[in-house]
Amino acid sequence: MRINVVGRQFEITDPIRLHAEKKAEKLDTYSSFVQQIDFRIWKESPTKEQYAVELTVDVERHEDFIAKAEGSDVYDIIDEVVTKADRQLHDHREKLKAVR
Repeated sequence: MRINVVGRQFEITDPIRLHAEKKAEKLDTYSSFVQQIDFRIWKESPTKEQYAVELTVDVERHEDFIAKAEGSDVYDIIDEVVTKADRQLHDHREKLKAVR
């Protein structure tokens, strides 16, 4: 499973990258069908301390799962999108089990 952390008009510092990668490890329980995880982080406004994070999870034989969140603390937003993605992946796995 590959993890990418990219900033758009926002510098990704090592602590932010490490936090995102550590939180993405929570999604390792779905490694049987997750191929790649991409974090995109950007500042919403040049005058305000508002940030947005979009997490895209590339899954085999399914459309990508996307989780988005906004707020003033980048670390909290990363936690929030990982929680949202975890829920989406859990639901997807349960649907796959029901089909079998």
